Amino acid sequence: MSQKIISETMECRPGCGACCIAPSISSLKKLAGVACPYLAEDMRCRIFTQPERPACCAGLQASREMCGETRVQALQWLNELEALTRPG
Repeated sequence: MSQKIISETMECRPGCGACCIAPSISSLKKLAGVACPYLAEDMRCRIFTQPERPACCAGLQASREMCGETRVQALQWLNELEALTRPG
């Protein structure tokens, strides 16, 4: 019997913004490592509840696996994921 691993979800860490910086977002022509134009000064998404929020962003859910214990850990994990999924 196989075991299903479930990532523990969590609330976004205040002041983090890692998921708005590390990954590329093709629908916004945002490069990896560059802050999203919708990232506010408080490191929160200004369009989080809006229909114009890209589907790839809406699919991201804060989790212990992705976010780690610190913003630095979240950036490291997301940077590694970006590198592993980069085309070509």
